Amino acid sequence: SRASIQELLEAWGKADLDKSVEVVISPPAVYADFLRANMPAEFGLALQNVYKEGSGAFTGENSADMALDVGADWVILGHSERRSIFGESNELIGEKTAYCLGKGIKVIACVGEQLEEREAGNTQAVVETQLKAIAAKVSDWSKVVIAYEPVWAIGTGKTASPEQAQEVHASIRAWLSKEVSATVAAETRIIYGGSGQAKQLRRAGKQEDI
Repeated sequence: SRASIQELLEAWGKADLDKSVEVVISPPAVYADFLRANMPAEFGLALQNVYKEGSGAFTGENSADMALDVGADWVILGHSERRSIFGESNELIGEKTAYCLGKGIKVIACVGEQLEEREAGNTQAVVETQLKAIAAKVSDWSKVVIAYEPVWAIGTGKTASPEQAQEVHASIRAWLSKEVSATVAAETRIIYGGSGQAKQLRRAGKQEDI
């Protein structure tokens, strides 16, 4: 709601933020214009999803052009809920990635495994399959951030330990080095996107690959 966003705006206005940290806020699309007009100018704005095409008969969808028009410079693609609830395939997420990058909007690309996939020991295989579909469509890696979000640690009360997250982040970086380039692997930001408490996230942020 506008009221809850206003509370956040007041908190952000008082926050002592590290100038070396890039902050990007991603509200529901209907509030994007309101937020951009009221949030700190140095914050980035992201939409939570866009479609793979621009204008057309895609009722209810948002486009990269719309995102840019309301001042967004980022879009989140491949979030676990887009995959699991709305049935978005790896291929579609790759197509969306190519479309957004072609329009000049930066991409936060999400990857991550379900609980049953982790328990079966398939985390790396799942994440690499998701990465492959995205990487095949990336022309400029400086415009891409990878977000590892273990689906089992989102709104479940379970939390990935910094060590568990680091293990997957390291494997993502190793995959990028092997399949794309050592330079891309070293320079691409890989952020953690699961649940977590402040103290634990500070520990996670000190891990080499997070």
